[in-house]
Amino acid sequence: MKYISTRGKAPELGFEDVLLSGLASDGGLYIPKDWPKVKYQDLPDGPYYEKAAFIIEPFVKGFLDYEQLRVLTKRAYANFPQDDAAPLKEIEEGKFLLELYHGPTLAFKDFAMLLLAEFFEVSLKKRNEKITILGATSGDTGSAAIEAFKGNEFANVFILFPKGRVSERQRKQMTSVSSNNIYPIEVKGTFDDCQNLVKVLFQNTEFKNSTNLAAINSINWARIVAQIVYYFTSFQKLNSEKISFSVPTGNFGDILAGWAAKRMGLPVHKLIVATNDNDILHRAISSGDYFQEEVKATISPSMDIQISSNFERLLFESLNRDSAKLNDLIDKLNKDKGFKLNEASLEFIRNDFSSGKATENDITKTIKEIYDNSGVVLDPHTAVGFFVSKDKIDKKIPMVNLGTADPAKFPDAVVNAIGKEPDIPEILNKALKGEETVFKVDNNEQELIKFIKNRVNN
Repeated sequence: MKYISTRGKAPELGFEDVLLSGLASDGGLYIPKDWPKVKYQDLPDGPYYEKAAFIIEPFVKGFLDYEQLRVLTKRAYANFPQDDAAPLKEIEEGKFLLELYHGPTLAFKDFAMLLLAEFFEVSLKKRNEKITILGATSGDTGSAAIEAFKGNEFANVFILFPKGRVSERQRKQMTSVSSNNIYPIEVKGTFDDCQNLVKVLFQNTEFKNSTNLAAINSINWARIVAQIVYYFTSFQKLNSEKISFSVPTGNFGDILAGWAAKRMGLPVHKLIVATNDNDILHRAISSGDYFQEEVKATISPSMDIQISSNFERLLFESLNRDSAKLNDLIDKLNKDKGFKLNEASLEFIRNDFSSGKATENDITKTIKEIYDNSGVVLDPHTAVGFFVSKDKIDKKIPMVNLGTADPAKFPDAVVNAIGKEPDIPEILNKALKGEETVFKVDNNEQELIKFIKNRVNN
């Protein structure tokens, strides 16, 4: 399979080169040149890792064959519950919770990050190369990357997170890991500032080449690929002709994976983009207004984002893959902090997506309502998805709400809603008791370059 850049000026690449490059050389994001089709009726009945190999195989052709891929997926998901890595629980009639937080860092990011690490290791061992991984996190990406790559002889890992904008428990999951190849870096600013630093450094050709820079954020297509799988496994469990999903959305990667599943042939009715008070995606889909506002700090911090990187991939498709038109929008975004979507793009997007917003009060009320009615405790991000989807339920079509993190990672929000702390899994308890190592860097490109070079070259 070949991949093309959304911005039209980078060379076509195979999966392995897309994996290693992350961001395209023209600043764009890679996307399949042609969408593969998969017969969902042929999805294996075995363990999750076998289903993953079945779904992912078309994307990695030319890099891995099916048996090689199956070995990697088995290894990646070895520490998930083997009876069911992504359990589906009915909360009330027609409304389901997809529990994606049973991996080692208790968040959905584990599904992609652990497999990404396996992909990198195969490639780097073959090439006898070492890489510098640079990523930004609004919470769970960082801990998942650190867990996946700790002790890896082929990678040094630098994770940027915004000061005071991740939960204390998310921070400790990143900073309490003792490994000489891991560098959690606190940045004064927002997640968007951290993400922008990552993008700027990836477009610095001299720095990228001299450090062998690689991406683990969802700008890396391999991340999206891994997340497609649980959309298929959810459908397999439900006896229905169609299925809808509500996805708490910040950087648009998780819900883009659902859209990719639909392009591959999964009968998805609607994909609901559920936002918190940082509602740029809801405004874009409901009114065509994609303009940045000030990032608001909320009780669902992983979604405190105003520039959703993966939305570029959907925009590219909505523009009939016209890179010139996309580049015009990106220029407007950089110059005017936003743009208006044209009617043709909006019609394309609304065919598959709807959207909604949950305020802080909505989130708290939803956590309480679900707990009172079912005894299930939601984290605040998952509660955003439940709130937005509740008015979009068609009982003939199952509504699957993606559960993105264990509620124990956000105790303050849960206590505020139901009056008691959620149970703390032992793996999180261990992180909370660990000694922290954290590095601090200003929101400055040159300072970050110096920091990384000093550690990579020593």
